[in-house]
Amino acid sequence: MKPWLFDILACPIDKFFPLKLFIFSFETKTEEFQAFIDIYERRDLAFIKEQNAIEVSEENELLLIKDNITIEKTPLKSYLELIISSINELDNIYDRTKNAYSMKCFNMIKKGIKQKIVEFLDKHDVYNIENIFPELYFLNKVKVETEIESGLLFCNECNRWYPIIDTIPQMLPDQFRDRKKEIEFLKINKNLLDEEFFNQNLKPFNL
Repeated sequence: MKPWLFDILACPIDKFFPLKLFIFSFETKTEEFQAFIDIYERRDLAFIKEQNAIEVSEENELLLIKDNITIEKTPLKSYLELIISSINELDNIYDRTKNAYSMKCFNMIKKGIKQKIVEFLDKHDVYNIENIFPELYFLNKVKVETEIESGLLFCNECNRWYPIIDTIPQMLPDQFRDRKKEIEFLKINKNLLDEEFFNQNLKPFNL
């Protein structure tokens, strides 16, 4: 599961959004997270442009932006608002992997990168969009190109939890869930969740 997917996932039972996401492990290698950080810190615009991750065009004197998060060409102001909303979703993501580089990536986005994009939106400096290309590129890399191998999605509304196993969110109705398999999943990952989590009225199973 890619972190980007979390932006649109709702509980299939009560349609509540946003969920909480606990990440237990990444399929993405540590070296890849480190590479994202290195590229961002170098702020190599020539390299970033070559990757075509952020496309800028102009139609009827309107600046349009497209990337792998927004997918469609979007007017600059609306695009930046969508990007900030996507960053805000990270407040519901809890990286329990103990991977220093993945944790650093999320922290960089929630703090410095978000602030730079918010400031750019406030100034609405339309024709200097390249000034935040490194921020947009970094966000796209982390949210779209990383893969969560194992984790857990949780709905605050109905207290249902859904495992992520081998990159796939298992979001079946209660009657189709495998109690034995999912209890075992909780036991294996118990050390990555705190006591407060297990003291809730978890559905459909708890330890």
